[in-house]
Amino acid sequence: MHPLTISHYTVVNALGRGAMFTLDALRSGKSGLRSCNFMDAAIDTYIGRVDGIEEEPVVAHLKDFDCRNNRLAMLGLAADGFESAIAAARARYGAHRIGVILGTSTSGILETELAYRQRDAAGRLPAHFNYQTTHENNSVTDFVRRYLKLQGCAFTISTACSSSAKVFASASRMVAIGLCDAVVVGGVDSLCMTTLYGFSSLEIVSATPCRPADAERSGISIGEAAGFALLERTDGRDDAPCLLGYGESSDAYHMSSPHPEGAGARLAMMRALQRSGLDPAQIDYINLHGTATRANDRAEDIAVSGLFGGYTPCSSTKGWTGHTLGAAGITEAVISCLCLRENLLPASLNTVTVDPDFSMNILLENRNQPVKRVLSNSFGFGGSNVSLIVGYPKA
Repeated sequence: MHPLTISHYTVVNALGRGAMFTLDALRSGKSGLRSCNFMDAAIDTYIGRVDGIEEEPVVAHLKDFDCRNNRLAMLGLAADGFESAIAAARARYGAHRIGVILGTSTSGILETELAYRQRDAAGRLPAHFNYQTTHENNSVTDFVRRYLKLQGCAFTISTACSSSAKVFASASRMVAIGLCDAVVVGGVDSLCMTTLYGFSSLEIVSATPCRPADAERSGISIGEAAGFALLERTDGRDDAPCLLGYGESSDAYHMSSPHPEGAGARLAMMRALQRSGLDPAQIDYINLHGTATRANDRAEDIAVSGLFGGYTPCSSTKGWTGHTLGAAGITEAVISCLCLRENLLPASLNTVTVDPDFSMNILLENRNQPVKRVLSNSFGFGGSNVSLIVGYPKA
C-alpha cells in the first residue's frame, strides 16, 4: 500500500486534554483510573473518566447535537491545535476533498438512558430528546464534520473495540481510489450505563485498576476518550509518522469471546505486515489490545508469540486510560505515534507478575530506545480484529 502521513493527531482521555498529558503520564507511570464515580452506577470497579465534560456544552450553532459523546468529541477537536490543522488542510484541498471517518461503539446512548429516566406518566420520552443528533451512531461523525466545516464523504464505523482502528483502513482505501485527498479519522466513546452494567453482567470488570497480562488479572477498567488524526498522501516528509500497513480479520467464532487460539488476531497482524512489506523482526514495539481479561490476553499471547516469538517488546497501555472501547484504536494509535516521536516503549502499568503461561515479551518498566515502527492491535468484541503499523517510511 502507499503510506499515508499522519500529519496531525490529538487525544483526550482520563489522563488529560491533549497528547502531552498522555505522554507525561506514560513517562511518570501515573494512571488515569479511579474508583467508579460515574452518576449513580453501583458497580465496584475502576474507570477512566474525563473531567469537566458536564460543564462544556457543544457550541451554540450545533446545540441539537449536545450530549456527552459529542461534548467529548469537541474537547478532542479543541486540543493540540487540531482545529487549526484542519483549517489549513481545508485551505489546501478544499472542504469537499477531506473525508471524515470515525469509530464509536455506543455513541450518545447515555442521552437515551437519561431520556428514559425522564419519561412522563404515559411513558412518553421528553420533548427535548433527539435520537438522531445524539444517540444515533452517525451523530458524532455528523457533528465533527459540521464542526470542522468539511464536506467530503463521511461515515461511522461501529465494530466494538476495533471501531477506531478500522477507520485507518477505510481512510487508506478512500484515498487510494481518489475519493479524498485527506481524511480526518478518529473515535469517540463516552461512559454510559449500558457499557458499565453490560460488561459487569459478563463478570469481566475489575474491582481494581486493570492488570493486563498479569497472572492475577481479573478484568477490564472501562474508560472514555476522543482522538483524531489527519491522514494525507505522503509528500516526501520523513519527520512525521505514517500509516505503513493495516490488517483486518473476523474470528467468526463467538458473539463475545475471541478465538481461543487467537486465529483472527494472528491473521490481522500477518495482513498488516504483508501490506506494509515488513517482516516481524522489523517491528520495534507492539501496543497490545491487552484488555486484562483472562480470555483476551491469553488469545493475544498465542497470536503474538506465534508470529513474533518472545523477542519483540510488548505492552498494554490500558492501565493508564482504561479500555476506551470504540475509541481504543485511535487512542493507542496516537500513543504509538508518541512512542515513535519520543523513542519510548511504555511498560504495562499495574502488571506485577506476567502470567507464567505467556510467551510475549511484556515490558514491566519503561524503556528508551530508537523506535521506527510500531504495531498496534485492536481486537473487538465478537471477533472484529485490526492491526495497524505506524512508523517512518524511510527507516
